[in-house]
Amino acid sequence: MSYIEEVRAAVAARNAGQPEFMQAVDEVLNTIRPVVESDDVYKRNAVLERITEPDRQIMFRVPWTDDNGNMRVNRGYRIQFNNAIGPYKGGLRLHPSVNLSIIKFLGFEQIFKNSLTGLPIGGGKGGSDFDPKGKSEREIRDFCHSFMTELSRHIGADTDVPAGDIGVGGREIGYMYGQYKRIKNLYEGVLTGKGLTYGGSLARTEATGYGLVYITENMLAAANDGIKGKTVAISGSGNVAIYAAQKVQTLGGKVVTMSDSNGWIYDPNGIDLAVVKDIKEVKRGRIKEYADRVKSAEYHDSGKVWQVKCDVALPCATQNELDENDAHTLVKNKVKAVGEGANMPSTTEAINVFQAANVLFMPAKAANAGGVAVSALEMSQNSQRLAWTFDEVDGKLKGIMKGIFDKTAEAAKLYSKPADYVSGANIAGFLKVAQAMIAQGV
Repeated sequence: MSYIEEVRAAVAARNAGQPEFMQAVDEVLNTIRPVVESDDVYKRNAVLERITEPDRQIMFRVPWTDDNGNMRVNRGYRIQFNNAIGPYKGGLRLHPSVNLSIIKFLGFEQIFKNSLTGLPIGGGKGGSDFDPKGKSEREIRDFCHSFMTELSRHIGADTDVPAGDIGVGGREIGYMYGQYKRIKNLYEGVLTGKGLTYGGSLARTEATGYGLVYITENMLAAANDGIKGKTVAISGSGNVAIYAAQKVQTLGGKVVTMSDSNGWIYDPNGIDLAVVKDIKEVKRGRIKEYADRVKSAEYHDSGKVWQVKCDVALPCATQNELDENDAHTLVKNKVKAVGEGANMPSTTEAINVFQAANVLFMPAKAANAGGVAVSALEMSQNSQRLAWTFDEVDGKLKGIMKGIFDKTAEAAKLYSKPADYVSGANIAGFLKVAQAMIAQGV
């Protein structure tokens, strides 16, 4: 049995019942094989055993009071996975689906994503199975304060710097930051995604969506193509999806789909983002309302956006939303490129279909790294007591995404084959972290 098979078997035995985490581990181990088998330094230093085991797995109860005066209890998580190249960095997710497997998969992915940015940040992730949907402002505030009361023991500007994720936007970050200050009596950049009045960064809201489109454009350019004139299918209607759509439109593409957990819309004339923003960002409504307001649009409460013919697909909703059947449909409809805006939105089988059909495919580790990159830029601004302009931050983001593409493409050429961006992203991210781990000893 090879070193990689030995580690994979041990990780599977130790993490039984954690399918999302094992899916993420399997993808990385399978793609870094050429590197690991070329030099026994990784085995001698037990790099794979160490990199697949979190430094810390923190679970805690989060008690809060609802509007009827009833005490409720949720479970909170913070996985501090690897800090070989910098303080732990990764978002907080509030969603009823949150469990240990999902938080560990997200934290593991974050190690390599953060490494690819070239910035000094390690990998971590956290959250809770609390569902903010349908909760009042007071209930959300009470939950966030309780959550931070425990989380504050484990984080700090040079230790672990959480950010937002699904269910955690500027409102939730604000409540958490206020509680952190009260407990610690410190005004420091311990959270990113903060409001602009108290240390937040311009372009942070747009960063993940913009970064996704920047790297997809780089991928297309390497194939002598571009987004201009392309029909683009996007899933989701949250922060990532909205700003990916905005950047696609700026570059001359046409976005024709968006979705939420209830259904999806198709607008052959191109999505009117002003309407989507009003529904999702202002009124916090459902995407079906778009079809009530835009006559050219269709609403579907079954099926997926991937049945719509498109040139570029950008899955921006959640993990494993794009399966093997969806991939076959996209290939049949002659999709040219897929860029992952969400974390691990394509199943392993779907990725295999795309690669077998020579569809350009950019994995989430590289494609959605724009959000954490600008979070790290927010940390830099906080440390220096500076505030950069939107254009300064956006310019840095564009350069970072170009750098990620170049590193991913170069690693693919050296260790796999040109345009195998899945292997390239994993290998490039792994090499930096592994070298730092070896240099620092056990």
